[in-house]
Order: sequence, then structure tokens, then C-alpha cells
Amino acid sequence: MADKAAETSIERPYGWLVVIASMAMVSMAFGAMYLIVVGMVPVSQEMGWPRSVPSLANGLNWAGAGIGGVLMGWFADRYGAGRSAIIGALSLAAGCVLAGSMQGEWSLYASHLLLLGIFGKGALMVPLLSNATRWFDRNRGFALAVVGSGQSIAGMLLPPLFRYAMDEAGWRSVMIGYGIACLAVILPLSLLLRRPAPVSVSASEPQATPLPITLPGDDAVAFVRRAVPSLHLLHALLCLAIIGCCVAMAMPIVHLMSHAIDLGFSAARGAEMLSLLLAGGFVSRLGFGLLADRIGGLRTILIGSIGQAATLSLFVWVDGLTGLYLSALAFGLAFGGLVTTYSLVAREVFPLGEVGWRIGVILLCGTLGMAGGGYLGGLVFDLAGSYRIAFLTGVGFNLVNLVIVLGLVFRMRPAMSGKAVSGAVERAS
Repeated sequence: MADKAAETSIERPYGWLVVIASMAMVSMAFGAMYLIVVGMVPVSQEMGWPRSVPSLANGLNWAGAGIGGVLMGWFADRYGAGRSAIIGALSLAAGCVLAGSMQGEWSLYASHLLLLGIFGKGALMVPLLSNATRWFDRNRGFALAVVGSGQSIAGMLLPPLFRYAMDEAGWRSVMIGYGIACLAVILPLSLLLRRPAPVSVSASEPQATPLPITLPGDDAVAFVRRAVPSLHLLHALLCLAIIGCCVAMAMPIVHLMSHAIDLGFSAARGAEMLSLLLAGGFVSRLGFGLLADRIGGLRTILIGSIGQAATLSLFVWVDGLTGLYLSALAFGLAFGGLVTTYSLVAREVFPLGEVGWRIGVILLCGTLGMAGGGYLGGLVFDLAGSYRIAFLTGVGFNLVNLVIVLGLVFRMRPAMSGKAVSGAVERAS
């Protein structure tokens, strides 16, 4: 059976080259996001702004990436992920230059919403994830995790580098220089995406069925029976779940460094905490991908959601240096694989012809959650003078997410015998 599956599989070595190139491009795109995160304090001080201004710019970046994911996902479905990546490279370069030379709030907002968000990160994240799903059928979850891990790689490597460079050359020079680097890295890699993805010949993934089934065992049957009559409701619930997840997720990602500075630690220590958090995210993203290929996407999201709620609550109480380092690592290990696993769930339960736009809408909601969480954290700080209440607010949003995911997982309980699987799948198709 394993040999037969290998013979009919669409997976080829070139697919992994596409995945690695996509991961590198995602890393560059998300690196642009961390410029304003690391530069939040110096930008606010130089421009005389409250923290809510750069926090809003970060939020607009996330919101723009979500909107751009839907628009550019549609574009990539028709013209290819390679062309979308070229647009992303040009926009990231222009956005970093505009942000680095800005003189007021509106140029900061425009650079982050339009250039870094809609046509920058939006032209890369969703198109590259959607494209990666077309190259794999047996290791799809892990492939998505590798592509999505670009976010964590950017967070591991770039905040300390940005912090050092900003201390030496100033935040304006660093932003402009990073835009040039985006152009130099992403444009050549986009050429690797010109080859079209293979067409599936696997009986387990028919091209014309309304609901491709990749969930294990009887769960696939139960999910077909329950989800097919209400795919739009399922889609809406996944969108609500990822909003709650990402509002909570954004709190420490955007504000941990500033929180550490407010507690009396240096900017270098804060950058190290953020880097450690995202290093944990890199490890967990890959682990979640392997786990999702074995137990299904929704169960993996449930595990991550429980872990994220528990570890986020640590920031409410911990204020020592060692405790903050450990809390950052624990949070990273909990949250890292969540967003890309939502993409896997969409690929598992929605028709192949709808996967692109449905992933785009789900990730749009996720980016809106990230935008709202980042801005809410800064706003609560301005009102309360402390990030502890902001982190507690994030825990509340995480609990809403947990309730929704639990409800969906319970609807996936086995309802038929294994003997009935093939018949149920045939009826669903």
C-alpha cells in the first residue's frame, strides 16, 4: 500500500525547492514587519508620538497583508505565484524606503498598509502557502509549516540585528537598507516559482469532488456528513476562531520588547526575548506540521490554542529577567504552528477549486486579529500604563478561540464504521 501511494503521489523533489524558496521569501516579507516593532521606542521618541501610533502602523501592516492575501491570492491563481512574488518584492522595497523617509503619521500608515501590507506581505504569504499545497499530498502539513516558518525565522534572526543596526545607524537607514535587501533576495527566488505545480493523480484527492478528504479514518466520514451542508458556516467559524487566536498572539509579539524596556531591562534584552519567542515558534511550527499530518489540522489547533492561552497568562505575572526569557520560549513553542495549520484545515475540508480564496479570507481574519491585537496592546498601555492588563485581555480572546475550536473538534467524532468510509466519500463527491 505504501509503494502504491508513493507511485500515485504528486510529490517530487522540485516541490521541496519551491518550499525552501517560499520560506526564504516569507522570511524577508515578515522581516519588514519587525522594523516598526524593534523601532517602536526610538520612532515614538523622535517623532513625539504615543505608542499607539507605531502600534497602529503595525496593525495596518497586518490588516493590509490580510486584504492583500485575498486580492493577490486571486491574482496568483490566475497568473502564478511567481508574478505575485515579483509584485511583493517591488512593494516591500518601496514601502521600506517610504517608511524610512517619512515625516508624519500618514506616510507611516500608507507605507505599512499599502506597500508593506497589501502589495508586500499580502502578495507573498497567501499565494506562497496556496501554491505549496499544490505540490504535496502526503506531506502537505509539514510543507506548509516549512513555508510558514519564514515568519519565525525572521523573528529569530532579525530583531537583534535591527536593534544593533538602529543603535549604530538610526532607524531610518535600517528601514531603507532592508527594502533594498528585500528586492535583492526575493526577485531571484521568484524565478523558481515559474514551473507549474503537478496535477494530482491520486484517488484519495479527486480533482472534481466538492470536498477533498484528508482527515484520518472515520473522522473524514463524520466531517463530510456534518460539514458539507454548511460549508459557509464552517468557514465563518474558522474565521472567528483565528481572530481570537491572533488577537492573543499579537500581544507579546508586538509588545514584548517594549514591555521588557518598561520593566527596566535594556533594549538588547528585549530583542533577545522576542528572538527567543520566535525561535520557539520556528520549532513548534515544524512540529505542528508533522503532528497535523497524523492527527488532522483541527486537533492540532486545539492543542496549540490550549498552550497559547496558558503561556500568554505567564506574562501577566512574570517580571524577572529569567522568567521573561522562559515565558517567551514557552509562548513560542505554543503558538508557532497555529496560523499555517488553519491553512491546512481549509485544504482538508473545502473543495479544491475554493481553497485559494477561502485560505485568503481565513488569513485575512487572522491578520485583522493580529492588527487588532497589536493596536489594542498599545492602546491599553496608553490607558492603563501597563502591559499586564493588555496580556490579560489577550487571554480572554484566546478563550473565545478555544471554545470555537473545541466545538468543531467535537463535531468530528467518529460516526461510522471504517467499512462505510468509501461509500460516504463517494456520496460526498
